[in-house]
Amino acid sequence: MENLPRDKKIILFDGVCNLCDSTVQFIIKRDKKDIFRFVALQSDLGEEIVNHIGIDKTKTDSIILYEPGTAYYYKAEAAIKIAAQLGGLFTLMNIFTILPKSVSNSVYDYIAKNRYKWYGKKDECMIPTPEMKAKFL
Repeated sequence: MENLPRDKKIILFDGVCNLCDSTVQFIIKRDKKDIFRFVALQSDLGEEIVNHIGIDKTKTDSIILYEPGTAYYYKAEAAIKIAAQLGGLFTLMNIFTILPKSVSNSVYDYIAKNRYKWYGKKDECMIPTPEMKAKFL
């Protein structure tokens, strides 16, 4: 865990989910300030981070935003915080923080539950292009 970059926010994502893969590509293209690094939940490092922060993966089917040494967020809260960091119109996502977490997480859970059915699933995690490799831990 001591090898994780302290100045980057780490997004843990489902590496076999097509929706998640598209979301990662979307974030990378808009991460102009080079804020984020990415780790597939299925990777050894993903497992290590999840265990370190104490999230039970059997109880969350989620994206996780981990700020090393500071905090972690998951489900809708993670999505909102990630969007806000992208700047511009994406900061408007902060409006959803007025909703109770139970409401925003219910919407998030519904999408997460159906993501494979709606968007499909890969047999294995994506392999980043050489240009993107620096964004992945």
